[in-house]
Amino acid sequence: MELRFMFVLSLWITTAHSMYKIGIGIADVTGPAAGVTFLGYGKVEQSGEGIHLRQFSRAFLIEDSTSRVAFVSIDSAMMGDHIKKDVLKKLNEKLPGLYDTNNLMLSSTHTHSTPGGYMLHMLFDLSTWGYVQQTLNCLVKGITLSILRAHDKLDYGRVFVNKGELNGISINRSPQSYLLNPEAERAQYAHNVDKTMVQLKFESESGMPLGVINWYAVHATSMNNTNRLISSDNVGYASVLFEQKMNPENFIGKGRFVAAFASSNLGDVTPNIKGPRCQKSGKLCDIPGPSCDANELCVASGPGDDMKESTRIIAQRLFDRAYELMVEKPIIEIKGPIKAVHQFIDMTTEEVDYKIPGGDTIKRKGCKPAMGHTFSSGTTDGPGLFSFEAGSKSSNNPLWDIVTNFVPKPSPEQVKCHEEKSILISTGEFNYPLAWSPKIVSTQLAVIGQLIIACVPGEFTTMSGRRVRKAIHEVLCKNSWCTIVIAGLCNTYSDYITTPEEYKLQRYEGASTLFGPNTLPIYLKQYSKLAKTLLNDNNKLDPGPEPVDLRLNAWSLLSTPMYDTPLSQHNYGDCIEQPPFSAVWGQTVKAKFVSANPRNNPMLEMTFLTVERLTDDFKWDVVATDANWETEFIWKTVSWLWANSVADIKWTIPENTTPGLYRIRHFGYFKNFGGGGLRRYFGTSETFKVTEK
Repeated sequence: MELRFMFVLSLWITTAHSMYKIGIGIADVTGPAAGVTFLGYGKVEQSGEGIHLRQFSRAFLIEDSTSRVAFVSIDSAMMGDHIKKDVLKKLNEKLPGLYDTNNLMLSSTHTHSTPGGYMLHMLFDLSTWGYVQQTLNCLVKGITLSILRAHDKLDYGRVFVNKGELNGISINRSPQSYLLNPEAERAQYAHNVDKTMVQLKFESESGMPLGVINWYAVHATSMNNTNRLISSDNVGYASVLFEQKMNPENFIGKGRFVAAFASSNLGDVTPNIKGPRCQKSGKLCDIPGPSCDANELCVASGPGDDMKESTRIIAQRLFDRAYELMVEKPIIEIKGPIKAVHQFIDMTTEEVDYKIPGGDTIKRKGCKPAMGHTFSSGTTDGPGLFSFEAGSKSSNNPLWDIVTNFVPKPSPEQVKCHEEKSILISTGEFNYPLAWSPKIVSTQLAVIGQLIIACVPGEFTTMSGRRVRKAIHEVLCKNSWCTIVIAGLCNTYSDYITTPEEYKLQRYEGASTLFGPNTLPIYLKQYSKLAKTLLNDNNKLDPGPEPVDLRLNAWSLLSTPMYDTPLSQHNYGDCIEQPPFSAVWGQTVKAKFVSANPRNNPMLEMTFLTVERLTDDFKWDVVATDANWETEFIWKTVSWLWANSVADIKWTIPENTTPGLYRIRHFGYFKNFGGGGLRRYFGTSETFKVTEK
């Protein structure tokens, strides 16, 4: 079989066109800018209040003479099968028959600072008070648009791969669990997290850089759970830095060159490299583990003095190394066939062989989903959904009161199946008002020449990802060169995937391994199966059991904005706090405007603000929008009863800003009491002077 594959692969590479057709596109997917709880930390009070960085979908299409693959990296917390289904429906209306479940991959970056309410399963939408149609609409529209834009640009080009080490931006947040993996296995690796950055570079036929996809395993949790502004976090800002470097004359999200920093096996990897410490005393701590005093939390941070500075530093280090990989040699050109395969599997019915120590081999199944008690305590990146104290089985969180009134105790079969896990919520044994956790998950594998992308449905820990790569390597490239990457949080989100050894300790990651101790062995079996399918051209794989669309029974406790009214004696857009007469580089300039609810219109592909400079020919040029790092759009309610609101707009003047006259503008839509539809408004500040110092 191996000799046959090597012969066929060699023949394909020899006869294939030396170039693929490549298309790259980007589109805005920013959800409602205020009033919707962020998804990731599970903190109800972390409701959005504006925008620091916009969310984008970055699509990369690669075609050979017979096949194609579309890989899309999205600035979002998670991804769901219903999103992919909706995107495919819209794509097939425009491009019938070209994109399907097999060749489309949707991978979230896992930022924890973007609007939630779109995952449908109760466990994920509980903290957002249920389903938020607007968030889902923004994602589907933007992802679809990014793919359509990429498809419109399809043209001949080349693809290159490069690798390099990057230190100083990641540590393992559960090193105790990692140490339970076999010593001989750990000895094969220099670190307890993956430090290798893998990057694809896309060039036009003439050699012009078109974009990059970068895979590096690190959580997008530099912005902590006190943040209230939409942010694509460290990996999202790394993308912005790269795109600004390559598209200096374009607005963010509008340039030709597109850079994606995609998620990988980041399950136990944090960017908060100073490690966990008590907030006030500075003592070392852990969750669970050495605890802090009652009035302080155990939180990891760094490398900066605050979350925004940490985000900037991590992003800059990611970008710097990625840019080096794009320009340095050796860069290996990817050539060869494109193939992809997808299959849904029911994790609760899948079986694997298990050898009893000193005894027989038996069949073991995946468990029905359940979350352990340590899940409630969360990680040092942020407390958990129910904000329990570590080791406690009670909570002051009102969500827990809702849960305890509805969710039954786990059955004896569940307790036995999950072994070491002390079950907090048996999410797989309860479906009211709809399913709490997924049972059917998406698995997918794509081959692009010598590159293999494993699209995985959750957060695989460092060693779990390594084992998946090894299992695929054993099938597809045991005696040949290849690069295998883990594309995390892809298509489905099913929480964490630890190794069976890591599972035993039941830290947060183990407690959040939904399907019990056999979860990873099932995935190893499945990805080997997908690899064998790609190896054998004649082996057609059945699609598997399709997940149920839960939208018919979706619930929501989040009210819709009914109307707006301007502040007394003012109109929408009035600037009620002017910027200073003059400002210098590094200074933060602020203006305040009479505003309306941003949920009236999420302003996809638009902006809530502009910073503009007066040119020599007396025209106003836009120099920044709400997608720029140096701007902040902050929305505040003045009166809930009268629906009055204001918008604070901040601009921190970058160094090397052209001296001259500037102004700040605010845009939005208001909804009159009594109806009449949405109406657009805008406002403009007075001019102010910018100088070097």
